[in-house]
Amino acid sequence: MSHSTVPRSRTEADTTGKTPVASGGATGTRQKRPGGKVSLRLRFRRDRVLLLMTLPAVLLILVFNYLPILGNIVAFEDYDPYVSDNGIVSMLHSPWVGLENFQQIFADSAFWSAVQNTLVLFFLQLILFFPIPILLALLINSVVRPRVRALSQAILYLPHFFSWVLVIAVFQQLLGGAGLFSQLLRQHGFDVMTDPNTFKFLITAQSVWKDAGWGIIVFLAALSSVSPDLYEAAAMDGAGRWRRMWHVTLPALRPVIALLLVLRVGDALTVGFEQILLQRDAVGPGAAEVLDTFVWWNGVRNQDFGYAAAAGLVKGVISLGLVLAANKVAHLMGEQGVYKK
Repeated sequence: MSHSTVPRSRTEADTTGKTPVASGGATGTRQKRPGGKVSLRLRFRRDRVLLLMTLPAVLLILVFNYLPILGNIVAFEDYDPYVSDNGIVSMLHSPWVGLENFQQIFADSAFWSAVQNTLVLFFLQLILFFPIPILLALLINSVVRPRVRALSQAILYLPHFFSWVLVIAVFQQLLGGAGLFSQLLRQHGFDVMTDPNTFKFLITAQSVWKDAGWGIIVFLAALSSVSPDLYEAAAMDGAGRWRRMWHVTLPALRPVIALLLVLRVGDALTVGFEQILLQRDAVGPGAAEVLDTFVWWNGVRNQDFGYAAAAGLVKGVISLGLVLAANKVAHLMGEQGVYKK
């Protein structure tokens, strides 16, 4: 009884018609680490085209997002921009005051009033504004005719391209001008555009009209990934329209809702600088002062740059904490959030 003397690797090579690859040291062989991972040098060679494509974006982020972080040193100084024509030299030669600016901030009642207005606006927009794009996306998604769906989507998305100057001008003509509707409101004692008590609801209504269309686009994109077979299977099981929405549509939107909610919570202390600044004088700082306008007013108008920088730094630290906390809650709910565990 004869046995084959051909090695197993050669037999497999002759059978498949492929040339065997040496285990190491040969040209073109992948060099792997002991754990089976590709070495860093080969990963750079493999992904060099993608890295070159992302290089401009990385440079922009470094220049406009990370390098300005070095300017936070102003929060610990009595910054004087007139020391030198060079801003860096001015930072280096301004008097160091340590935590004095932060002590003044925490003792300033105007700062806490701005914090209160900011949080009230955030909760109003979270309750009244955040669910509206979800409801409108579900409504548009239920429309059968594609033309009607596309037309309604375009109409709702159009105000997103308007500037805040134009949006406020439209609301001024509707609610504060000489029109019939505004005159009717003033006859009953309502002047919406100048009433401090209703200013927060006015800001929320403007945000809904302008930015709800962008949220609709996001949720409709998530709904487009839902397989029609799921709806057909639910219908065959006897589920009506509402039960299909509850058990099929909303679970498909849950990851997107969690992600946008985390981002919205992280952006809680930023409730619209330009929008509020344009209407601040109409209702007064008591009702319209938020953290962004507080920083601008003290830094740009009063030129107290160290004080304003300290307020901005406090806002940034709190916002970072809110993002981390909201993302942790998303993980506890079984969602990915902004980043994985």
